[in-house]
Amino acid sequence: MGLMQKAVETYGCHQSYIGQYEAGHTVLAPVSHIVTRANLEIVLNADGGFLEASAVPKDDPKIIIPATESSAGRTANVCAHPLCDQLGYLAPYNEEKHADYVAQLEAWEQSPYSHPKLPPILAYIRKGTILNDLAASELLRLDAQGRLEDEKKEGKWLVRWRVTGLADGAPDACWQDPTLFDSFIRFYQATKKGDPADLCMVTGKIARRASQHPKGVIPTSGNAKLVSSNDETGFTFRGRFTSEEQAATVSYEASQKAHNALRWLSAEQGAQAVFGGRTFLCWNPQGHEVRHVVGPFARQAKPVHRATDYQELLKKTLEGCKSKLPETAGVVIAVFDAATSGRLSLTYYQEMKGSDFLQRLYEWDKTCCWPTRYYGIQAPWLIQIVHCAFGTQQTEKGKKRMKADDRVLRQHMQRLVACRVEKSAFPADIMRALFHRASFPLAYDPAVREDILSTACAVIRKYRYDRYKEEWNMMLDPKKKDLSYQFGRLLAVLEKAERDTYEDKETREPNAIRQQAMFNRRPMYTAKMIESQLESAYFPRLSPGGRFFYKKLIGEIMEQIAQFPEEQWNRPLRETYLMGYYLQRNALYTSRYNQEMEEQNHDETAE
Repeated sequence: MGLMQKAVETYGCHQSYIGQYEAGHTVLAPVSHIVTRANLEIVLNADGGFLEASAVPKDDPKIIIPATESSAGRTANVCAHPLCDQLGYLAPYNEEKHADYVAQLEAWEQSPYSHPKLPPILAYIRKGTILNDLAASELLRLDAQGRLEDEKKEGKWLVRWRVTGLADGAPDACWQDPTLFDSFIRFYQATKKGDPADLCMVTGKIARRASQHPKGVIPTSGNAKLVSSNDETGFTFRGRFTSEEQAATVSYEASQKAHNALRWLSAEQGAQAVFGGRTFLCWNPQGHEVRHVVGPFARQAKPVHRATDYQELLKKTLEGCKSKLPETAGVVIAVFDAATSGRLSLTYYQEMKGSDFLQRLYEWDKTCCWPTRYYGIQAPWLIQIVHCAFGTQQTEKGKKRMKADDRVLRQHMQRLVACRVEKSAFPADIMRALFHRASFPLAYDPAVREDILSTACAVIRKYRYDRYKEEWNMMLDPKKKDLSYQFGRLLAVLEKAERDTYEDKETREPNAIRQQAMFNRRPMYTAKMIESQLESAYFPRLSPGGRFFYKKLIGEIMEQIAQFPEEQWNRPLRETYLMGYYLQRNALYTSRYNQEMEEQNHDETAE
């Protein structure tokens, strides 16, 4: 019940947001109310006379409407909302639905908890002219029998009410009137006074038990319920319990508060992120700002190219986040997925102190990062790791990029989230998938392979730290005592030497790239073959200084390789060769190396 308890706590901490509309945000609904989207608006006068009707713009925000326990979770059964509802309930062509709606509205209007807006709406509904009025307003079409031409579609249009000319000083719009919200809450409570009470497993208090729970907690799964006890044939609790109450009891008030809070959070972009149909929520119950678990910890205004500057950026970010989040504040991470169209499952849940949460985000980005060609040192987004490891190359808006299937994406995103917040070791299978793909560059577009390579290096660095506590420098280390790393350096030099002989518009891939997969399996054999091709076809096309520079560099790398036993030279390389390759290649494109080549070339020419 941890999720429900935190959701109720969140609702209690945001009482001031209840019923308050704000542009760009979903409104937090009161108890006994839901948030939904209206299609039509009807304006009435104080006597229930029709004034006008209009279509609600599609970009108009969702509104608050009263709802009973049954209507909030209705599916195919007939169960009317008390005030605002679909045309199928408001119009008299469906007698069963219409009678249910009118009976409920009459009971509210005739109760001690009535509201000035109810008599005009009830009077108008009793006239039975709603379809004709909407047709006259050119909002829909009727057939010869006076019925909707497209009943299947238009019968589901939801109508909201606006009543003008009342002297109560409240807003005309029923969805903006807090006195109307309060009226229904008190009326509905009065109708449920005789219902049985039980121990609420969320609040720990004796209160009226909820017999049904709302749906639509997650916007992307509108009909899926988080809590359900429909067990006539599904065997959800049979064999262990004889009734749903024995499995769990949640009070009506706690259920309403928890579901409304979760629905509000899942609609807020700052708290939710959706990947592959799975919704990831991350929030502080008191409303303090927290970094989302799926995104980068530090927000870079400009590229950072030095490791020390990147570490300083992370430290400043950590200090800034801690200053906004009290020491005792908590953070909740919850992941939801609709197993079926009617069932919503909680696939992951974690709560922890805010300081621990921030520290773990900091440590992830500190160890899972790598220099990129254009954006400096970065920690790759979790979604980028999954796309590069398990996606296929696709073209979107004229650009090629990696994209994973939704089923794969949501599964591995959750794994990475759990790894990040629980400080567990980075999954070996994801690292190996990236290592394998980065070793087959010809399978991808040049821009895509760069993303895969930099992501792979960041992940490998993280993996080596988690598994072996190894610290891998993000600057080139020519003396690194790692055979695979040195072979990676050699591959970069062989590639750059051939590229230096290309004409300006020449785009073919060097032999080092074309044979990288084989180089990964038999490094020394492949290196000698590529070097032989360089000697015969490409070194003669370089300047004397260029030839000297590359041969000298190859010799220095071979000296490092020679320090390892010869029987290891043709064994398959470890993943660390990618880091040596990336850093050596980057170094060859810096001005320092270019300047050294120019000086060497000048010396050779002078001789």
